[in-house]
Amino acid sequence: MFASLPSLPRSLVAGTALLLIPMGCTSAESARVDDARLTQEGSAARKPRWGLVIHGGAGGISRENLSAEREAEVRAVLQQALQAGHSVLAQGGSSLDAVTAAIRILEDSPHFNAGKGAVFNHDGINELDAAIMDGTTRAAGAVAGLRHVKNPIELARRVMEKSPHVMMIGEGAESFAKAQGVELVDAKYFFTEERWQSLQRALEKERATPAPGQPSSSLRPGYDPVTGDHKFGTVGAVALDQAGNLAAGTSTGGMTNKRYGRVGDAPIIGAGTYADPRCAVSATGHGEFFIRYTVARDICARVEYQQLPLPEAANVVVHDVLVKAGGEGGVIAMDREGNVAMPFNSSGMYRGYVGQDGQPHVAIFKDPAPPASK
Repeated sequence: MFASLPSLPRSLVAGTALLLIPMGCTSAESARVDDARLTQEGSAARKPRWGLVIHGGAGGISRENLSAEREAEVRAVLQQALQAGHSVLAQGGSSLDAVTAAIRILEDSPHFNAGKGAVFNHDGINELDAAIMDGTTRAAGAVAGLRHVKNPIELARRVMEKSPHVMMIGEGAESFAKAQGVELVDAKYFFTEERWQSLQRALEKERATPAPGQPSSSLRPGYDPVTGDHKFGTVGAVALDQAGNLAAGTSTGGMTNKRYGRVGDAPIIGAGTYADPRCAVSATGHGEFFIRYTVARDICARVEYQQLPLPEAANVVVHDVLVKAGGEGGVIAMDREGNVAMPFNSSGMYRGYVGQDGQPHVAIFKDPAPPASK
């Protein structure tokens, strides 16, 4: 059954600063871990060898607007993604393979804004973006504006491994997909009633938008005027394999009611996705801010140049740099020692991690939820 959230480190559940998770410990040990033990000194004696961290989007995720049934379904998919990635790593597979496997699960679920669950743009079309990066070589692949690729993360990886380029977009990217034998689907595959209704509400709210220059809640990305909720639905994964190699990947459908071929941070290397030999990051949030502040690279640069611990570097960028700029969202990150950070400055973020013990942990809100029933 699901791991009860009270057993998670408070910093994971709260999405706050210095999160340092000893992923190599057993599930019994994990249940007894508290904040006092989650220090760099305490983790140094138990350095994990490998693991995986994922996210399914951050934003205004509230208990009031998330039914118990929906929450259970979301948690189940997050756990499935963690298990898929862990299976790869446990068999000695690469961090790239683990990231790809985990993101494919999330892309195939209608609960996340990526792949099957992608939102609609202003014209009622699903446009998908993705990126993947190998921390060891810094090779990267990215795609944007896809309309028929079932799993954009697969195409992003083909761009990285089977072409001399880093980014491909639109029709050209899909022509490359055909040449590479990447699975294509009819546009109707991406249709979900929930996303369609979200677009209709956004369009209705847009029609009632004040004159230009006046503020409007409808201009908030992902805002739903019916529920008063908003969520930046992106999925991502970062992994450290048994050989010590890091990788990061991100996939998204963008924002509801986006126009003019808008592309967010997910496929922009250094903004929403980044990996080097020391650090790997996947982001979710208001993409325009993550692009302007090169969030993913900034975190890893602080690790490299300032020699900050990963949790501190991620915390500074998410809770200081972004907040001051007015940007909302969060990140997942890992360093080459297997330390994990999951800070976010929104009310919630779908997230989870798994270490070499194979015990998945997932969380959504800032504060702990009641223990899950056995």
